[in-house]
Amino acid sequence: MNRRHLILTGGALGLMGWSNRSASQPDLGYFVPAEETRHQRTFMQWPSSRRVYWDAAHLEDTQQAIADIANAISAFEPVVMLASAAEHASAKRKLSPSIELWGIPTEDLWCRDSGPVFVVNDSGQLAIRQIQFNGWGKKQVHTHDARIAGRVAEHLDLPLLPSGLQGEAGGVEQDGHGLLMAHESSWVNKNRNPGLSRDQIETRLLAAYGADRMIWSEGVWGEDITDYHIDSLARFTGPGRVLMNLPDEPDMRDPFHLAALDTHDRLAAEGLQIEVIPEPHSPRIKDLDFVAPYVNYYVCNNGVIMPEFGDIETDPLAQDAIARHYPGREVVALNVDVLGQSGGGIHCATQQMPAI
Repeated sequence: MNRRHLILTGGALGLMGWSNRSASQPDLGYFVPAEETRHQRTFMQWPSSRRVYWDAAHLEDTQQAIADIANAISAFEPVVMLASAAEHASAKRKLSPSIELWGIPTEDLWCRDSGPVFVVNDSGQLAIRQIQFNGWGKKQVHTHDARIAGRVAEHLDLPLLPSGLQGEAGGVEQDGHGLLMAHESSWVNKNRNPGLSRDQIETRLLAAYGADRMIWSEGVWGEDITDYHIDSLARFTGPGRVLMNLPDEPDMRDPFHLAALDTHDRLAAEGLQIEVIPEPHSPRIKDLDFVAPYVNYYVCNNGVIMPEFGDIETDPLAQDAIARHYPGREVVALNVDVLGQSGGGIHCATQQMPAI
């Protein structure tokens, strides 16, 4: 059930131009605000597809983890859970009564990747940017998930603005002040953007996020379903400031460790202020494919929802670091090991709608 090795066929590619409004309307200076700015609500997706979750017990555990995250966030801001109408009754048994269910069908839970990317402009107008999800390069079924952004735009009667890109928001980090960072492997890849050069993809990403500068590092091609999303390695916590998790003792035979060190060096060479926290030394899950990124947290109104992995040494170090980077916010640590077994985390499961 690990996303690093999950290959499913038959997913339908969503239409690049599908929209409830004309895709040709001007962008009007839209940009993606920093995640730590005020939110109107959080969007999440209910995992439901038995083509993705063959094992019923694993699906049950995953749904409970998603409910735990949603319930924690709902203490700080409104949460909308996207799910087909047929799933609402069972979802309600796990979700806080305050969580709103919308009848938008989903297959999987990764709202950071397949959900709406909200943009705003200086006039206070809100829109959704269409970075077309294609199942991480057609690796997983995505008949419904490829259409979530458009369906949310239709539900909210918002413009759906094209980016000309296939990919996932989890594959790029933005500080809300004009700077992006990403791994080439998640974007400059024939499984997502065939025929486009890195420069062309960069131009489109900068336009999509309303940014003016981008830092690339190589990443890792073909070793996990995401082609190494950067949000499990490094996060902006403010302008020019980055929090990263790295292994204390890197394995120089591990392509992910090598890529992580390369990303660190490239960010440092660009003059960014970087704080490094260790990956867990002794997590509850010992599987080598288990993903345990402390930085895959979610910043919500007055709070930060982060993972803990059962390591009595590194869990407190990570929590202290996150609290320092987000002063005045309550830090809530959750056991979401089942998501790590599937190759993701809390940030991967969430998508913010900024307040205007």
